Amino acid sequence: MTLDISGRSASEIADSVRARIERGDLLPGSALPPVRSLADDLGVNRNTVVAAYRQLTQAGVIVTRGRGGTRVADPSPVAQEGFAAGSVLRDVGTGNPDPELIPDLSPALARMAGRPVLYGEPVIDPGLERWAQEWMRDGLTAAADLRLTITSGAADAVERLLAQALTRDDAVALEDPCFLTSIHTVRIGGYRAVPVPVDAEGMTPAGLRAALDQGVRAVILTPRAQNPTGASLSGRRAEELREVLSDHPYVLVIEDDHFSLLSQQPFHSVIAPGHRRWALVRSVSKFLGPDMCLAVTASDPETAERLAMRLTPGTTWVSHLLQRLTLALLTDGATLAAIERAGAHYAARNAAFVERLTAAGVPADTGDGLNLWIPLPVPARAVAEQLMRRGWLARPGDEFVLGADDASPRLRLTVHDLDDHDAERLAADVAAAVRAAGGRLVTREVA
Repeated sequence: MTLDISGRSASEIADSVRARIERGDLLPGSALPPVRSLADDLGVNRNTVVAAYRQLTQAGVIVTRGRGGTRVADPSPVAQEGFAAGSVLRDVGTGNPDPELIPDLSPALARMAGRPVLYGEPVIDPGLERWAQEWMRDGLTAAADLRLTITSGAADAVERLLAQALTRDDAVALEDPCFLTSIHTVRIGGYRAVPVPVDAEGMTPAGLRAALDQGVRAVILTPRAQNPTGASLSGRRAEELREVLSDHPYVLVIEDDHFSLLSQQPFHSVIAPGHRRWALVRSVSKFLGPDMCLAVTASDPETAERLAMRLTPGTTWVSHLLQRLTLALLTDGATLAAIERAGAHYAARNAAFVERLTAAGVPADTGDGLNLWIPLPVPARAVAEQLMRRGWLARPGDEFVLGADDASPRLRLTVHDLDDHDAERLAADVAAAVRAAGGRLVTREVA
């Protein structure tokens, strides 16, 4: 049975399947004919059908499940960061900074107003550009010929960087587990995500090498405070990754240093001086607030030129009011001191919660960043369900997974804004939820 699928070439068959899906004739989860059966019905070589299915798989239209056959993919959106709307539960999976630690914008707003900006003027505020040149060069070995671009946040920068370098169905190497926004950006762009495992030191060299062998055209990685794991690149690991990338100088490497000024770890770049296509992105959203939609991107000259061409047609700039506000805040000593205190606060609160959780029988480690990545002896969804009964809304690790098998027994928790009483209660409830889900707690040995 062909399900009204037609065509003689791989592209014609793929277009026919796409058309059936777009018309609603084939719904998510619908089974497609086996390769041999469809090839016989259409009178074509089996390899033609294999090629058609490969095109559709790479585009995310269909999925192959081994003995489960080939089925239409579920286009459900990727989970996003932020508070869960309409929930009466205490949300400990937001990924948000503490609003009490975001600097007050009012004094800077009163100072930064100036003359209007008109069409045709420089797209980067001169003062911000001078300040950002020093900020972006710090720790970047490839900074000899650096160009700056301002975008409306890190996600905007990454989306435009991919769009200027790739075409639909191109492969992109992503950390696994991965930041939700990166998954969403790659999926919406029609690119093919290739998972690269992450360990305690960041993206693994063997995983990156395997992804490059699969022909990825871009690599997105987090040098510090990887979300969700909290891993930061060590100097040794960065050097190993530079060595892996040395044979692929034209693969676009995007470093998303989202935690930058808040991080408790040094910055180590994987971008070597000889690499030809690269970008370092630093957003201000984690320390100046998510509503400050501005990121600075440093890149090689050609990438910068192509990125600038992909900014909003007709304007090609991010609001100079926002640029001046950012500059006013980041050149203010009191604001910088407040950001430093906030980074120390996040680290201390996370470490204190890990101690509570370990004492309750669920050992964990502290990484860098806003969140904790908690290993469990049972599937995280079962624990999350039990936590809901106790008034908590947590994020199971499989929301962040691309291909890893070890994210299922993980919870990502955002706990830095809990007071001591609530932190103690959550730690106890996690332990109780593990027990209720059939897991065993780890008792501490008393010295």
